[in-house]
Amino acid sequence: MGQVRNNLIETDVESAAHILRNGGLVVFPTETVYGLGANAFDPLACARIFEVKGRPRFNPLIVHLADIADLPRVAQLHPEAEVLAQKFWPGPLTLVLPKQNCIDGIVTGDLATVGVRVPAHPLARALIRASGVPIVAPSANRFMSVSPTTLEHARAQLGDAVDAYLDGGPCSVGLESTILGWIDGKPTLLRPGGLDPRLLEDMIGSLAPLPTGSGKVIAPGMLARHYAPRAKLYLETDPQCPQSGDDDVILLCIQASPADRRHFRQVFELSPAADLRLAAAALYAALHTIDAMPIQTIVARLAPAEGLGLAINDRLRRAAAPLH
Repeated sequence: MGQVRNNLIETDVESAAHILRNGGLVVFPTETVYGLGANAFDPLACARIFEVKGRPRFNPLIVHLADIADLPRVAQLHPEAEVLAQKFWPGPLTLVLPKQNCIDGIVTGDLATVGVRVPAHPLARALIRASGVPIVAPSANRFMSVSPTTLEHARAQLGDAVDAYLDGGPCSVGLESTILGWIDGKPTLLRPGGLDPRLLEDMIGSLAPLPTGSGKVIAPGMLARHYAPRAKLYLETDPQCPQSGDDDVILLCIQASPADRRHFRQVFELSPAADLRLAAAALYAALHTIDAMPIQTIVARLAPAEGLGLAINDRLRRAAAPLH
């Protein structure tokens, strides 16, 4: 069934598919982050995801498919959604659509809609095909913690609470998928992510802003605090942000200047060449690395507010949000 390492099972695709079909949980790679997978048609298995993660049940899950042809199994088609799916699937785009009756409310937070995507990682798609069922898969971490972009990140957080791990190497995108839904008939960016929203606008026109004030969670990643490291993270623009260069304070930025290195004793650059794609892919790995250091405080500098910088900034703002 696989090799036992550190009392945890690392397995192969066929064995992992068997586990999923029989109600188990499998950690597997996607191009965005590692997912904690369960059979999307098994409400009890899906409920176990919330228990393992400590995730509130009103926070919906995303259904992963092997191919766009499987979309009608779980969601109702939408003309603009079909256009985007044909263009960007497989890839880091989740579409929120009216659900089919076969999708239980445990998956959707009792909403009438469901988030669906086709991951680009070949191992993820092989697992879905081998299992013969769609797979729900939030990030394979404890709720509100930093998402995993390597098997080791996931294993450190979930341990033996899951049934198997599939190793597919580091995630190439490194941020969760971009989520698009339709509110009052208008395409709306629900969560910035690994796909530049400008590419969506090139296909279907301007995206409506997310309505404010309702407070209702209609897609993953919408809670005020999320993706948070162990160390206290401040945005550089926060008036309460530490200004000292103490040993237990680190600067996290896209590209550091000589002045940054004089002011901070420790600096973590996400991309010395200021490449937002590389910076996005490195963000979570950097936070995991920092959390393994004797660092108490992170000062984070926001990225340029365009393209993948929107997703980077979204994650940093949520990581800096206070606990309520």
